[in-house]
Amino acid sequence: MDWKDILSQKINSGEIEREEYVEETPSSPSESTDLIEIILDKKGRKGKTATLIVGFTCDDNRLKEIASILKSKLSTGGSARGGEILLQGDRKADVAKVLRELGFKVK
Repeated sequence: MDWKDILSQKINSGEIEREEYVEETPSSPSESTDLIEIILDKKGRKGKTATLIVGFTCDDNRLKEIASILKSKLSTGGSARGGEILLQGDRKADVAKVLRELGFKVK
């Protein structure tokens, strides 16, 4: 008799209560409650347009991950720091679509 049989007998006899296994779903509460704002900006960039994404409350590592996803999906350059992401060019509609896919609320 192995340990599985012994455990099964103890559960069936009521000696040990059976615990239900509930799979945990990884979720980030901040992502579902963040309201992200997308702003087009030309100031200080010699007339070139940049897309600013503000409103993140996650840590810098997660912010850099999100920026990396956006940059690779949109094939554009950019940076992430100080709770905001900056992408080169007018990518407002594309950014909104990708952020919604990632679970963010976009304004």
